[in-house]
Amino acid sequence: MNSLEAVLADAQRLGMLGDRPIAEVIEHARAFVRALPLAVQSVIDLGSGGGVPGLVVAVERPESLVTLVDRRQRRTDFLERAVRRLGLGERCQVWCCDVEEVVRRLDRSESGLSRWDAVISRGFGPPRLTASLARRLVRPSGVIVISEPPSERTDRWPPELLSQLGLERVTGGPGSVVVLTPSPRLSR
Repeated sequence: MNSLEAVLADAQRLGMLGDRPIAEVIEHARAFVRALPLAVQSVIDLGSGGGVPGLVVAVERPESLVTLVDRRQRRTDFLERAVRRLGLGERCQVWCCDVEEVVRRLDRSESGLSRWDAVISRGFGPPRLTASLARRLVRPSGVIVISEPPSERTDRWPPELLSQLGLERVTGGPGSVVVLTPSPRLSR
């Protein structure tokens, strides 16, 4: 078992990941990696939990800086240990806070904080909340990649909702994720 598999197995044992086989969890997270444009240099993972997809992206995209955000101290403590264990400390940071606080800090233009090239999320919250927060965190030329739960529903991302939020859905992304971009017709 490689280091990433071992870290995610620990997350699963601690109740931070479901019971799917770790190889399947990693393969699902690779859909995020495939959906990210090659030019992406900075990524923020909303509700990082046990590290999926953020740690997988960090391992497989060594040119990117990855920020893992979760509001639960127990999970961020785990993520900090995982980052050290995987040797990602130079390009992966862990924040223990609500995503709404990250948005507020960004809106206040706190020193050293800028929008990300990509926002990723797996199981963070309802579509409107997830897309709204992600929209405020991503650069105008950036991308938002969100996991789709296994479902027959096709109405989770109605065009009206996306239009209200200043987003457009990109077609042709990997099947298990939705790829959104800020609408070029709307300014921030």
